[in-house]
Amino acid sequence: MAEPSTIARPYAEAAFRLADAQGKLAEWSVTLANLAAVAADERVRAAIGDPAFPAPKIAGLFIGILAGKLSGEAENFVRVLAENGRLDVLAEIRTQFEVLKNQREGTVEAEITTAFEMDPAQVADLVARLEKSTGRKVKAHVSVDKALIGGVKIAIGDKVIDGSARAQLSALETALKA
Repeated sequence: MAEPSTIARPYAEAAFRLADAQGKLAEWSVTLANLAAVAADERVRAAIGDPAFPAPKIAGLFIGILAGKLSGEAENFVRVLAENGRLDVLAEIRTQFEVLKNQREGTVEAEITTAFEMDPAQVADLVARLEKSTGRKVKAHVSVDKALIGGVKIAIGDKVIDGSARAQLSALETALKA
């Protein structure tokens, strides 16, 4: 069976092309986030996997849950996904859409994990340094993980900068065992 990323790619690209042509990248980003949230619900996942539910009924379920929040194009997108049995990869479609959107906008997403809560000025300073380093606009998602002990861990795409005390202690432990 094909990987979800492989299955999701053509749908993400189609949604991106449509949104880009209409100048509605932000709106489609929100729409796909809403659709992915609905698809993540346990009851909806059960309905998607139930062969007794025909595709039009499952599409109607999504459209009904998000009543008033979907454009005509988005409703058609849901129907196509339902007909092709692809509603289960909506989270991956959203992820790939966001990558394409960020490339178009010249931005990169950074997952910043800190040992302690950072104030807005610290986050802004870190984002400014990351923007200077990457040469792109940075969208930061900050979370706290006390297990880091101290410092910060930054993930941008597949690049990870781990300046946490936990990582330094682990490196010291490895050096002492060698």
